[in-house]
Amino acid sequence: MADFDQELDATGLNCPLPILRAKKALATIESSQVLRIIATDPGSVKDFDAFAKQTGNTLMESTEGDGKYYFLIKKK
Repeated sequence: MADFDQELDATGLNCPLPILRAKKALATIESSQVLRIIATDPGSVKDFDAFAKQTGNTLMESTEGDGKYYFLIKKK
């Protein structure tokens, strides 16, 4: 697991809330810092992939374990 600067717990939230919360959290961190998101919505896997492409941020990691999904997004 890579280092991260801030963590967002979006467990129990369904689309589009994890993305909206991530967008808000990314606005509070500096460029090149990393946001770690924890989600439980299976749709969040493709959502965060698309989100990263649309926003120009980098989806560094997308993993799954214990019924949760973990994402590392590096702010552009």
